[in-house]
Amino acid sequence: MFDLLARSWALPSAVETLQFSADSSVAAFACADGTIALATLSDAEPPESRIRVSGDLGQTTIRPREKPPAPLIVTERLRDGAPLIAASAQSGFLAGASEGRVVRVTATGEIDDTDIRLDGAIVALDHARGQGVTAVSDGADVLLAMASGGIIRSLARHGSGNVGALGFSPSGRQLAVCRSNEISIWTLVGEPALIRTVSFPKFPIAVRWSADSEWIACPLASGGFGVARLVDGKAGTVSDFPAMVRAVSWSERADALVASGAFRIAAWSMKLPPLEGETGGALVTGRPGLVVVEAVAGHPTRPLAAAGFANGQIVVARIGERDELLVKPSGGAVTTLAWSADGRHLAAGTTDGGASLITFPAQMFK
Repeated sequence: MFDLLARSWALPSAVETLQFSADSSVAAFACADGTIALATLSDAEPPESRIRVSGDLGQTTIRPREKPPAPLIVTERLRDGAPLIAASAQSGFLAGASEGRVVRVTATGEIDDTDIRLDGAIVALDHARGQGVTAVSDGADVLLAMASGGIIRSLARHGSGNVGALGFSPSGRQLAVCRSNEISIWTLVGEPALIRTVSFPKFPIAVRWSADSEWIACPLASGGFGVARLVDGKAGTVSDFPAMVRAVSWSERADALVASGAFRIAAWSMKLPPLEGETGGALVTGRPGLVVVEAVAGHPTRPLAAAGFANGQIVVARIGERDELLVKPSGGAVTTLAWSADGRHLAAGTTDGGASLITFPAQMFK
């Protein structure tokens, strides 16, 4: 299936993270060698153009591609290690570069400096497209800048330790700041103000908001993940995982949270959220195996989740059901997965430099 549906490329270093552009026309793969590889979603041979239904038996087949996919566009080296990236306007991105710079990356790989420059290396970056605000941190301070240019303000320091991650809510009106073992939630309506602090046993290393902005989930540095409800600050930790939880993702259609770190897709119904030791909401999803799930991504429009494994396998499963669709059988360990906004394309990156765009025909997920 992968050979028939995917466009894939080999890069010289591991793909660590990826992002789709705001208009879902480009996928950006951030690589360990400090470059960003860009792939356009436009396809000269989409799967739909290669599908044939036989007139006598009604059997559906898909022919292989006749030509290789267009090559990736790879930027200049921006920093030591994979650049932090965030989707900005239309098909462009913002990226953390060397010497504390934040740069613009166009769909065609051009690099332009912004007015944002920090004293130290950039350790966290996010952008709220609706509000036109960028949040960036060197570990000590969190700065906010408008898309029109110029630093507008610095958030007051709250708590001890260094900032490890930043994340805007879907509306862009709130910002979550992971510092030490806390997440502080700031409102950006008017003057920035701290509205809630949530503590966890260990450091949150990323923050993922639910689509309704009512929940936050975060992988923890010690393993496991934390989840918090914003309205009352109640929080819980799920720690019984055989491996590090590197990714969590929300499924709005299934009203569920999915996580990596287990030998199958780990999922919970948010009708019985994993707060205060509650485990009744666990949803058995996909098939158990002997290899750990390293990456997960909830589908944006269907109650599905994609999972990538340490042996390179990629599957798609309906949340709460045991059956799964094998998309890719093997390869380099999967580091990152993401769906395009319309759910037609699944992007994947691997430790051996594999970058791929898997395009699913509309009839695939009826």
